[in-house]
Amino acid sequence: MDVVFDGDASPASARAGGWRGLSHRALGATEVRPLGEGPLRVRLKAMALREGVQLADFSYSPLACRRTPALIRRSDPELYHLALITGGHQRLEQGGRRVTLGRGEMVLYDSSRPYEASVTADGPPAGSLILHFPKRLLPFRDAHASRLLAVPLPARQGVGGLLARFLTGLREEVPHCTPQDTGRLHTTVLDLTGAVLAHHLDRQHAVPASAREKVLLLRIESFIRAHLGSEDLTPAAVAAAHQMSVRALHRLFRHHDTTVAEYIRRQRLEHCRRDLSARHLSDLTVHAIGTRWGFPRPAAFSRAFRTAYGMPPGEYRHRALLGKGAQR
Repeated sequence: MDVVFDGDASPASARAGGWRGLSHRALGATEVRPLGEGPLRVRLKAMALREGVQLADFSYSPLACRRTPALIRRSDPELYHLALITGGHQRLEQGGRRVTLGRGEMVLYDSSRPYEASVTADGPPAGSLILHFPKRLLPFRDAHASRLLAVPLPARQGVGGLLARFLTGLREEVPHCTPQDTGRLHTTVLDLTGAVLAHHLDRQHAVPASAREKVLLLRIESFIRAHLGSEDLTPAAVAAAHQMSVRALHRLFRHHDTTVAEYIRRQRLEHCRRDLSARHLSDLTVHAIGTRWGFPRPAAFSRAFRTAYGMPPGEYRHRALLGKGAQR
């Protein structure tokens, strides 16, 4: 992600003005003031996707901001903001609702309505990942989405947890993304966001069938990754966990040019490869690492690893730990 504002790089007297100017252009005009002692400290890293969708990574000192009716009349980008709190305690008031949020919680708010937000001075450093997207990209009307403004949205399990993990991973992986990756990620993040909001509105039928299928695939892939070490991880077990037939599961994966068994195998091998390259795991035997990720039989593990990476796992580890480069 590109650093687009770093308050520490500006004179203390100019930080608030610089931040106001940037936020007016990117997010809609707000009034901002620091809370407590000391100057305002704000840092923003941002990634633009497509169609006006942007992911922003904020860290900031205690502050208060508000968006007034006068500021909305002056300029309104007509965005929804979906914030995932990554640190500190933050308060938001909009549409007659007031909520206090902590790390790991999400909340939706609207650039077209007045709001007040603040970061409290007590507690750990504050931060948030905020997805900004045009309201027209949601598969349902404003009148429906408005029911979720300033309402805590669970983000630790279910489809909310899936979206939170995706946003966090997007922040980490974006430096390695190609333009083609960006287009794919844009579609996925909107599909997940729509699914989360539709779930809380009980309007799943409003989400396009293609988006529902993509979200289902992501949920299944997340389940598989969480159970890679289990020998009982079979297509039948995966299908049962998602209340679908094995036939429907295979059809879903075929639509995305792979098979269930191939996806499981690739994920297991990739986790083995990472562990074999990790110095802090060098006390584990090759067999222990294979067993850890669902390869309890050494010969089968060695054959599968050699096929994928061109050498046995022991040789791969030796080369990786010597820094000689292990992959083909």
